Amino acid sequence: MTLINYQSNFQKLPKIVTALIDNNPIYQENLNKQEIIEVINRTFDPVSVPDINNISEEELTKRVKRILSLHLVSGMLNDFTPEQMKLFDEAIKRG
Repeated sequence: MTLINYQSNFQKLPKIVTALIDNNPIYQENLNKQEIIEVINRTFDPVSVPDINNISEEELTKRVKRILSLHLVSGMLNDFTPEQMKLFDEAIKRG
């Protein structure tokens, strides 16, 4: 692998996010791609995750997908009415 062709996993993150969002209509409808890229970049900042380049691209994609799903679900909670939120909270407490 030459230095010219080398791209760290940190640099690949926007491409991974873009591919996942572009291939999933639910993500497209409910997530702002640019905001998510910024969140992912902050989450995987090389200072915070110094071994990011030791993570395989497949594993990195899995982790990004989990974060996208988390943001998708948390965004759905914003649309709940107070009554729905109360029911949701009670269901969570019951486990």
